[in-house]
Amino acid sequence: MALSRDTSQRRLQISELIRQHGSVQVAALAQQFGVSLQTVRKDLRYLTERGVMARSYGGGIDAGAVGASPVEPHYETKRTEHLDEKRRIGARAAAMVRPGDTIVLDSGTTAIELAEALPDIEVTVVTNDFGVLTALSPKPRINLVMLGGELRRRNMAFYGGLTVEALDALHVDLLFLGVDGFDLERGITTHYEPEAMLNRKMVEAARRVVAITDSSKFGRICLHRIIPVADIDALITDQGAPDAVVQACRALGMDVQVA
Repeated sequence: MALSRDTSQRRLQISELIRQHGSVQVAALAQQFGVSLQTVRKDLRYLTERGVMARSYGGGIDAGAVGASPVEPHYETKRTEHLDEKRRIGARAAAMVRPGDTIVLDSGTTAIELAEALPDIEVTVVTNDFGVLTALSPKPRINLVMLGGELRRRNMAFYGGLTVEALDALHVDLLFLGVDGFDLERGITTHYEPEAMLNRKMVEAARRVVAITDSSKFGRICLHRIIPVADIDALITDQGAPDAVVQACRALGMDVQVA
């Protein structure tokens, strides 16, 4: 009975920590409560099953903070949502590209709109996105580098160890990074862990990182963190972006453009 009470009390305390801080880490909880990592993982699994939290790499996130859409929308849904905003953002981003640049286009529907808007000039585009490849293929002066790997049909992009390794020898001028979640405290996040891993590698390879996102992504937190907001050099968004977010990003020295 004492063991059961200890377990219940610990889980109650973990729930309170999640509510207070928004997230917890397995290693820190094990040290705080003097239990094994396996015991903490069981606690987090128990709390996840009851909707208290959602699992993330190395810990968990408050279920109430995971945003309006904790489950990744279907590709066709994302392709048509906020389409006018994405087209304006894509056009503004395309205007940043100069002849001779080497750029990376992350996977995503906003990146596809950027590819559609990109003029047929002598640039090199690196991407893992099938839709970006399709949009750029008819433009003969654009040199295309497709990152290989395994096709994830849910968003029609390639991921995996081969995809990450392909970036090892690359150095690019600009990375245009699409996001699933953008939160000032918890950073840039995505639904899919291999995408987060690949995006971090893209960030390492790029001289400048430009986030391209419509305003629906602000305040949304997905399970897998890519980078802190402070690691972004520029942000292109639409007129629905909250003033507080725009001002905070500018205070960080970020070039914020509202399309």
